[in-house]
Amino acid sequence: MALSTAAVLAALIAGVSCSDPDLPPGPNVTTDYDGRWLPARATWYGRPTGAGPDDNGGACGIKDVNLPPYGAMTSCGNIKCSAAAECSGEPVVVFITDMNYGHVSPYYFDLSGTAFGSMAKPGVNDQLRHRGIIDLDFRRVPCKYPGGQNIVFHVEEGSNPFYLAVLVKRTADLKEKASPEWEPMKHSRGAIWRTDTVKVRRGPFSVRLTSESGKVLVATDVIPENWQPNTVYNSNIQF
Repeated sequence: MALSTAAVLAALIAGVSCSDPDLPPGPNVTTDYDGRWLPARATWYGRPTGAGPDDNGGACGIKDVNLPPYGAMTSCGNIKCSAAAECSGEPVVVFITDMNYGHVSPYYFDLSGTAFGSMAKPGVNDQLRHRGIIDLDFRRVPCKYPGGQNIVFHVEEGSNPFYLAVLVKRTADLKEKASPEWEPMKHSRGAIWRTDTVKVRRGPFSVRLTSESGKVLVATDVIPENWQPNTVYNSNIQF
């Protein structure tokens, strides 16, 4: 399943043994969002009320999952909780931001402590977390980010005047201030896009984004002339 996908989760039955065999994953969940609930199992990691990873990162270059739009509602896989006494029975939405390499069932989620506890009735979040591994149902849903949030760009560690890698979530093109031409950025991995050049690049840089639906947005001069690696730059655009 693609990272940064959203999923609705619902836990059902508790009491799975941690010694269960490592099972092969289930068939890939398609992008048609057909509304079917599928059985899965889940556990959690990190701090009880944290976002999962100690560094608030994830796979494919995803960062700051403790902040909006993720808000610590993250997972290493795809949930709804009802049968366990602590479960509220209300579905919750999580963002898939990390990789899960172990499988105790065909579909398996390693949730942040925050996401796992969010399936509980008020006041019994810790009791649900103490169950460890639970059975649940899940279904894939489109990502819906809250309104009013502008797109941000993270210049990756290791970037230099000849190599610029930027964390974005859509197809990206780059333009130097002094150039009239847009240069398509190459897909590096996950949400990381890059450009390689034999000449020194000079900011500020504008970034042009194209969404899956074909909508185009331009963040003009969003990366400044004195840009630095491992730095976040805010834009004034949003889809």
